[in-house]
Amino acid sequence: MRDTVLADAAIRPPSPTSSIEIRPLPGTFAAEVRGLDLSRPLADDDFRRIHRAHLDHHVLVFRDQRITPGQQVAFSRRFGPLQIHVLHQFQLPGHPEVLVVSNIVENGEPVGLGDAGHFWHSDLSYKETPSLGSMLLAQELPSEGGDTLFADQHAAWVALPSALKQRVRGLKAEHSYLAKYEELRARSPWRPKLSEAQVAEVKPVVHPVVRTHPETGRLALFVSEHFTTRIVGLPDDESRALLAELFDHTTRPELQYRHHWQPGDMVFWDNRSVTHLATGCPPELRRRLHRTTIEGDAPY
Repeated sequence: MRDTVLADAAIRPPSPTSSIEIRPLPGTFAAEVRGLDLSRPLADDDFRRIHRAHLDHHVLVFRDQRITPGQQVAFSRRFGPLQIHVLHQFQLPGHPEVLVVSNIVENGEPVGLGDAGHFWHSDLSYKETPSLGSMLLAQELPSEGGDTLFADQHAAWVALPSALKQRVRGLKAEHSYLAKYEELRARSPWRPKLSEAQVAEVKPVVHPVVRTHPETGRLALFVSEHFTTRIVGLPDDESRALLAELFDHTTRPELQYRHHWQPGDMVFWDNRSVTHLATGCPPELRRRLHRTTIEGDAPY
């Protein structure tokens, strides 16, 4: 279905009556979308234009969205099936597809996952079919801090030295949700002890270090400091050294876009093309966002 949508997008021009404006953000790979109200039905031509823009820019910023959780879920589903996060404790009541990302504590209990994005990562890379993309909708923003960084992994691959390209192409790496879980849990009130059933949901998986984007054919590095644990087939010391070199390379400042959140923002990023990092905010300032995650394909 995604290939068909992309083919249609390539041959069909946007509707001349469309009020949508896609404006590249200066000096970055990201773009913002203006003139779109996601609380209203989205025409097929406009959807194809958004889909094409998402492939071109990897990160789309939808401004001034005042939508319900149901509307966020419905729009997300247009891109594919949705994935449910293993931390069921932080599902939005009535909408299990929505993960609450928040540092707010009510009646002594956290209402959401407050340390999400503490390390660079691609969402759900630890699954057999990692995420196509994630949509994060601002609900309550702090008066300072709270930015999100994104790093372009297509550009990271292009900029990789030739000798290192030859070395990593064809290698595979293990990804595990549990890689840093206990480290985070030791210092975080937002990491509950996982049940046996939850642990069974996140068994380690193996993916290529260099993946091919299933819709564009572009190559991207597919490792991250949060979930990638080892290079398969290498001695431990060589694996650690190679991963450290790749982690450093993939997050270089020139590869990054920094998103400064505004009220009503919804950010839609391609987990096949970028990694991301939450920069954090002062703990006394409230922050709450709602995330939906779209299932992707097995990396190849």
